[in-house]
Amino acid sequence: MEELVYLDHAATSWPKPPEVASAMMDALQHSGANAGRGNHSLAMGAGRVLMRTRSLLADLFAVSNAQDIAFTHNTTMGLNMAIRGALHAGDHVIATMTEHNSVRRPLEYLRRTQGLEVDYIRVNEEGQLNLQELQTAFKHNTKMVICNHSSNLLGSILPIGDIGDLAKSHGAIFLVDGAQSAGALDIDVTSMNIDLLAFPGHKGLLGPQGTGGLYIAPHLDLEPLMLGGTGSQSENIEQPLVRPDRYEAGTQNAVGIAGLMAGVKKVRSIGVDVIGEREWSLAQTMMEGLTVIPGIRLLGPALGAPRTGIVSFVIEGHDSAGIAHRLDREYNIAVRAGMHCTPLAHTAVNTLASGAVRASVGVDSTEQDISRMLAAMKELYGSARSTK
Repeated sequence: MEELVYLDHAATSWPKPPEVASAMMDALQHSGANAGRGNHSLAMGAGRVLMRTRSLLADLFAVSNAQDIAFTHNTTMGLNMAIRGALHAGDHVIATMTEHNSVRRPLEYLRRTQGLEVDYIRVNEEGQLNLQELQTAFKHNTKMVICNHSSNLLGSILPIGDIGDLAKSHGAIFLVDGAQSAGALDIDVTSMNIDLLAFPGHKGLLGPQGTGGLYIAPHLDLEPLMLGGTGSQSENIEQPLVRPDRYEAGTQNAVGIAGLMAGVKKVRSIGVDVIGEREWSLAQTMMEGLTVIPGIRLLGPALGAPRTGIVSFVIEGHDSAGIAHRLDREYNIAVRAGMHCTPLAHTAVNTLASGAVRASVGVDSTEQDISRMLAAMKELYGSARSTK
């Protein structure tokens, strides 16, 4: 069988750059102690790994103080820290129909248990919202506006600068889910008025799974999601106020964070703009080729419009899971099918019953990968007589 074509980068980037594995092995062998829990050389080495990675991330997102970035295990953890740390009974939240369950489920939990008010702003079939509708959704008790920068189903890109301006004008906290944009789209937390930014280490930043972070604006004090040892102010019964210790209870994943540092360096060496343009171009090629399939419906922004490297589709009369299964077993092409943990987005584009196939490119995807994907799809479904 031919070499694997991996088109599931929206779930996690793969393969990782060789520098990532090398950095992790080096950290495991030479600085594999507990950061902040000792003055010996190994512990100090682990601490330097965390400090340098935090600084690189701060530069990437235009964060003025690297200590305002807390490491997390993934975007989901960061979103939970933000949502459950800032919101209380009686608060009103505005989110969108493109949100991932990592946003929706915490919000619905707080709605059920604390009486939180939640409104989800509609999006059109291309995944775009109406800013005027967002404007009219604000209430006297609107505490937070939440949106993903790019939909993990549609690839659509929301105007987070404009949304941030609206949130600021109403005195609301602005939380951005950067799961699909960190490393592929420019993010400037200051100019975009972002108060909270949750991001993964294992997707566009090319690091290992189990890494990520949450930027917390200096004027915010979230209630920590976890309490425990920090290596600082251990004589106090309360969680320390100093950052990032306040939000990083327990032993940090220093080995994984070393890999993340290497991944971020790789992204910076290529350039976020270059990566974004390359992924957009590959997505356009894929969309153009898929249009010959009878009964196909491409989801999200139209051909030529801005999007991330995500192309999702359905084919009338064919099961989405079955399409993904055949691509994997017969052609060694990895895509993802189903709900993609975003039923609201599926509702918005009327695919909740069918789910969708999602092919997503990454920094190392090639024209050859797209050609093999398109050739397989044409063989399987290019004829109206193709079997289900």
